[in-house]
Amino acid sequence: MATNAIPTIKDAAHALTTFRNEDFQDFTHADVKADMHAALRLVESELGHEYPLIIGGARVTAAAKIVSTNPARPAEKIGVHQEAELSHVEQAVAAADKAFQTWSRVPVATRVQLLLDVSKKIQQRKNEFCAWLTFEVGKNWAEADADVAETIDFLEFYAREALRLDGAKTPIQFPGERNTLRYIPLGVGAVIPPWNFPLAIMAGMTMAAVVTGNTVVLKPSVDAPTIAARFFLLLEECGMPEGVVNLCQGSGELAGAALVSHPKVRFIAFTGSKRVGLIVHETAAKTQPGQHFIKRTVLEMGGKDAILVDADADIDAAVEGVAASAFGFNGQKCSACSRAIVDARIYDVFCDRLVERVEKIKSGEPAENSAAGPVINTVAYKRVLDYIAIGRTEGRLLTGGGAIENETGGYYIQPTIFADVAPDARIAQEEIFGPVLAVIKSNSFDEALEIANGTEYGLTGAIYSGSRERLNRAAAEFHVGNLYLNRKCTGAMVGAHPFGGFNMSGTDSKAGGGDYLLLFTQGKSIAEKVGVIDENDQMPKPMGI
Repeated sequence: MATNAIPTIKDAAHALTTFRNEDFQDFTHADVKADMHAALRLVESELGHEYPLIIGGARVTAAAKIVSTNPARPAEKIGVHQEAELSHVEQAVAAADKAFQTWSRVPVATRVQLLLDVSKKIQQRKNEFCAWLTFEVGKNWAEADADVAETIDFLEFYAREALRLDGAKTPIQFPGERNTLRYIPLGVGAVIPPWNFPLAIMAGMTMAAVVTGNTVVLKPSVDAPTIAARFFLLLEECGMPEGVVNLCQGSGELAGAALVSHPKVRFIAFTGSKRVGLIVHETAAKTQPGQHFIKRTVLEMGGKDAILVDADADIDAAVEGVAASAFGFNGQKCSACSRAIVDARIYDVFCDRLVERVEKIKSGEPAENSAAGPVINTVAYKRVLDYIAIGRTEGRLLTGGGAIENETGGYYIQPTIFADVAPDARIAQEEIFGPVLAVIKSNSFDEALEIANGTEYGLTGAIYSGSRERLNRAAAEFHVGNLYLNRKCTGAMVGAHPFGGFNMSGTDSKAGGGDYLLLFTQGKSIAEKVGVIDENDQMPKPMGI
């Protein structure tokens, strides 16, 4: 990606190449593999360090600590972090509010350049960030590489989108007037990202807010605080002014809740569970004393995603797509396939081939690049095993069905498939967020669509079919934010697959799409009657997007 210096807005569009997605690495190449091993050794030597809160550029400590551990080796500390108190939240919001007074007036070109500089640094240290993802959240090399590549894509895409938005025009010029439309920043925002894409989603939400002129209090997940801290250090390295982003590690119950309800926080960008997302939405809707604006929420809250397999589908392709979507990163993606809805005419053959494919998945240390690793923590471990116990009463166990004993105490669970599951069963309705798949038989395409739409979610879905008519019907009637035809339902690419869901999956935020930056701005229409002043005078252009 070209990241040339951008001296002015006028030059900006010419300085950037057309956006293209970052290439994934091929770890079968000896040099790429060796570089990843070197990165793992480097990061391993830095495990266990203590990190401060960073508020207005100041390093701050707290009495209580958050200890991040390796889910593959829970006794191994990844990082020690401060647990923010209410006073720290107040300080962080105040620092962001102060920084907003200047950052909101910084030229768009300067803000864009920050994103491009950060992107270039991450490209140069790609495998270092991959290694942090491997140690802190248990991603294998390919999953970590995809996370880092998506981070780069977000930075590059939003940089270009910021320039495009800065050039917005009114639909018409009214006769006798000069009409302009500016998209200006909202103010101070809270960014609350998840642990499962702790670099890409965290950086994407944060920098979308920053490039549009807002300032941020960043409260990362307690399961992935080190990755956020390392990213913050890189922002400082790239010259981000103090207070533009403030790192406020802490619990959701205290720090998160305080941020969401704070009267000076104008927007909340959140990715996580439906339960917490609805609390965020409800809390943000309540006007606080001294608040003189309506808070905005940008919410992505999970799914119960389905892949439909039609009778005339390429069965082998469907099996591969379901296996990859259901068990990639151990089912810990909001886009993961947790329901396979299969036509009765091919049901038995599909189940047999799926079991054969899934039983080839090897579980083990993510640092050794095993296909499957651990779930994130002991709470998730217990939750998934509880759902597997429920599944034994609701379906026929085809494979898996239990924990994987290991010497390190890692949170490993077998990839598990249940067949003959009723559409209204708990394992077919509730988000499990682990390596558990429910296979449901359908007797017609109408029934398959009804089953697919029969949950409270609507994030991703896919259909495998050889029928153009049925693909078209799915495009019209399968009610999800991201629908894929004859391919897996995970792996959204920035720019090509703007990401966000319907119903209880969130606010359809469409991250990585052309309208995402609008969520962090407000439109200001300016009309000036011509002829009142010298027509040669130039109307001043407001700073900010």
